[in-house]
Amino acid sequence: MSAVNQISRSRPSAADVDSIASAVLTVQTRGRGFVDLTDEVGKFVREAAAREGMVTLFIRHTSASLTIQENADPSVLGDLTTALARLAPEDFDWTHDTEGPDDMPAHIKTMLTGTSLQIPVLNGELALGTWQAIYLVEHRSRPHTREVVLQFVGATK
Repeated sequence: MSAVNQISRSRPSAADVDSIASAVLTVQTRGRGFVDLTDEVGKFVREAAAREGMVTLFIRHTSASLTIQENADPSVLGDLTTALARLAPEDFDWTHDTEGPDDMPAHIKTMLTGTSLQIPVLNGELALGTWQAIYLVEHRSRPHTREVVLQFVGATK
């Protein structure tokens, strides 16, 4: 016999949508790796005077992506980089190699990790977990300028 899981939830909160705020975040990467965007997204939410709603992030590229991951132990990001490299190795005989050996693997890694995120905003704050952070993941080996569209939809203060 299995143990019964304990589940609880808060009371629903309701708000009328009265605002859409948008901005474009420009990020200069240093090449392959993770760039923490959490503080910038939080700043956008505060500047939009967001109270309740949803913030969407969308990256305008096919060789970089967005993810939410642990921010407490940097070895997690290293292990994720290793795992992605094993899933889409640069030394494979890819047909699409016009932009270099890291280009097709970067497209595959983006397909696996995604180009958009949605994060609830509750009481004016991003509803992230304690150890969660928002990352742009650069999959190319050299530096790039990346654009991330930020959009809040919801109720304002």
